[in-house]
Amino acid sequence: MATLEKIRKRSVLLLIVIAVALLAFILGDALTNGRNLFGSGTTVAKVGSEKIDIQEFQRKQEELNQQLEQARRQNPQQVANFDVQTIPQMALNQLIQERLLSEAVSRMDIKTSPAMLRFYMLESPQMMPELQNIIRSLQEQGLNVQSAQQAYEMIFQPKRYNLTDAQMAPYQRQWIAVENEYKKQIAQMTYQRLLMGTVQANALDKKGLYDDYIATSDVTMAFQPFGQLDEKKYPVSDADIQKAYREDRSKYKVDEPTKSVSFISVAVTPSQADRAAAAELSQKTAAALRAGGQLSKDLKKEGLSPVRRELRASNVTNQAMLAFLNSAPADSVSIVESNLQGFKVVKMGKRSSEVDSIQVRMVAVVGKKLPAKVLASLNSGLSADSLTTKYSADSVMAQPAQWQEIYTAEGRVQEIRQETLDSLLNNQGRYITLRSDDEGSVLASVVSKSSPKEIFEFEEVDYAIQPSAKTLNDAREKLEKFLAANPSANAFKANAPKEGYNVQEYELTQSTPAVPRMPGYMGAFFPDSRQVVRWVMIDGKKGQVSHIYESKDNAAPMLYAAAVNEEYDDFIPVTNADVREELTQKVRRQKAGEALVKEYGKKGNIQAVANAMGVEPREVPNFRFGRGMADPVVTGTVTGTKPSGKMLLLSGDDGVYAFVIKSNGKEDFKYDDANYAQQFMRIVNPDMVKMLQGKDKIVNNSYKFQGGD
Repeated sequence: MATLEKIRKRSVLLLIVIAVALLAFILGDALTNGRNLFGSGTTVAKVGSEKIDIQEFQRKQEELNQQLEQARRQNPQQVANFDVQTIPQMALNQLIQERLLSEAVSRMDIKTSPAMLRFYMLESPQMMPELQNIIRSLQEQGLNVQSAQQAYEMIFQPKRYNLTDAQMAPYQRQWIAVENEYKKQIAQMTYQRLLMGTVQANALDKKGLYDDYIATSDVTMAFQPFGQLDEKKYPVSDADIQKAYREDRSKYKVDEPTKSVSFISVAVTPSQADRAAAAELSQKTAAALRAGGQLSKDLKKEGLSPVRRELRASNVTNQAMLAFLNSAPADSVSIVESNLQGFKVVKMGKRSSEVDSIQVRMVAVVGKKLPAKVLASLNSGLSADSLTTKYSADSVMAQPAQWQEIYTAEGRVQEIRQETLDSLLNNQGRYITLRSDDEGSVLASVVSKSSPKEIFEFEEVDYAIQPSAKTLNDAREKLEKFLAANPSANAFKANAPKEGYNVQEYELTQSTPAVPRMPGYMGAFFPDSRQVVRWVMIDGKKGQVSHIYESKDNAAPMLYAAAVNEEYDDFIPVTNADVREELTQKVRRQKAGEALVKEYGKKGNIQAVANAMGVEPREVPNFRFGRGMADPVVTGTVTGTKPSGKMLLLSGDDGVYAFVIKSNGKEDFKYDDANYAQQFMRIVNPDMVKMLQGKDKIVNNSYKFQGGD
């Protein structure tokens, strides 16, 4: 007993020790990742007093991931280039918009009327996915439901359909949940319409756009572009740059804390040795296929595996491969492709002529015994469209005839089993049972079929050359050596080109999904580069250089490194290299323009100015605001000047203009109120989120909740 008591005491002590250690681990991990157990530690983002919690953020990301997977199943080509690195920021943007909109709706006390709810749920052709899921679920139970109205009546009046309340109780709960979601969304839609209605063109706005559009001028013009300006002839001082910065400072305002970085990306490509090894591998693969088709363990370790293909001749796009398949005897092998990207080895199977698509009519029948009766009726001559004259409409449902591809551009459709296809084709238009269980059956018959197409059956081995482990390690060692020798941001930026590295400059924030492939362009991102942005925004300090980050794509690995040059949270400073260069060029153009306008002003007439420019004057008939040169100052000046025969000189953003207004006129265009209302909206381009946000700043902490090293 004493021993047992000691064990009990030690067990309690051990549990306490484990609990304390576990709590320390949890707290340590939470604090490390910015998610402590108190208050703001779980706040991913904040807009004014509105907070977005980590759990909401995670749920929204999961929702978007599910939508992406569904899109990939339904239309893989449409989302083939979608970058999942953008999902966290997409999730946050949606949550911010939803939160702002929900708060505005609540503040305005907007409600959804029963009539509006009925229209959007039962009468509108656009259904929420959740409502579609309810209808689909009812159909899977063998119930003949085609519309939201039918589903509503069946769910809430089940006895009319020989169903019980208990059977429909789960659907009633789902319907009420969807109904509540509809109420919320309809109220939000109502508010959005009201909000956007506050930004409308009045009569003067529309008339002003119309007047500007129809006003024309006949102009004689000469133009000299600035081109590459001489720095010595038009020097720009620090004082000039500071003055220009003060004038344009608002242009460089940032919405959230920003860091200016230098970034290196190294695309690791196969070496000459890798390509030589691939060429040898292609010969070994061809030899193995000739010897019987079984690849050795060594070949399989290289990722090689024969794939059986069935393709229409018309879908074979590789001409060398097509030539081989057209004439090769069975079991012959050829390396039909070998280049810097990889190789393709083909082993011929057989050529045949097959139907590549069929038109099928399907009929769904409820119950266990009824399908046999319906099948007999159909095969006795009763048309599918006439089934409801003999059987209850709640028990049978005939689908319109639809074409079904057996072969696509990718090959044989695997979902259609050969025995099923043979049964459909061999029954010569008679119905057969495709699927059957206790709930019901699906009957089908072939209405029509395509003419036979030539089909190739063969085995194919594809190999894409990848950088070897040695090639990747060599590239990493070279970059590590460079980073060790250049530990500061200044050295990193200055010396990278000397080592053959291309340095790109970026402005990164917590809202940057990943490192863009082009500075300032958010359309495409470097793979797996979100981790680099996380280091920059969370761990990187001004002057520091990161360690090496790596893309996980084995086929095209990439190495990354970044250095933090500047960090700011209000305005991009004038010391920023891009800002300084932009202002320098602007000031230099202004100085050149002033000097040239002064010089050409002494010439007296436009022909003399054109001669000095080295150009010929050109006639511009029907010059109209919004049509002509891109410089808005010049365009506006020409449009607003009355004809006098006097030459005007003007320095634009891109060069010096000399022009004479010969006459003014008006185009004979009919006024279209709706057209100019749309033009006004395109010019104003109201941002609903910004309107809802007002002066509240968005605080984005999303990268704090992402693991890093």
